[in-house]
Amino acid sequence: MTTTASLTHTAAVSRLGHALSDPTRAGILLALREAPSYPSDLAETLDVTRQVMSNHLACLRGCGLVESVPDGRRSRYRLADEHLAPALGDLMRVALIVEPGCCDGEGCTC
Repeated sequence: MTTTASLTHTAAVSRLGHALSDPTRAGILLALREAPSYPSDLAETLDVTRQVMSNHLACLRGCGLVESVPDGRRSRYRLADEHLAPALGDLMRVALIVEPGCCDGEGCTC
């Protein structure tokens, strides 16, 4: 059975690819996969400045992958869709099965 991807599907996959193309954005998504978090905590965890974190979160919001939730005077971030966390897990399993030695934590060699 052959299916043709619609422009909407193509755009959605492209947005996800763009989000994952940067190590900091990928790290944010993986961190939020575990639990919602504040931008300052994410910045500390990923060892980037708060300004850099703000820029990456704005990108991920624009891609529709994360959302900001008011929490008193602060905002927490979480994944925008409950299906995203298991999808990221599946994607990691597929990538690691295809090339298990590709990423060693020091950057990709593939």
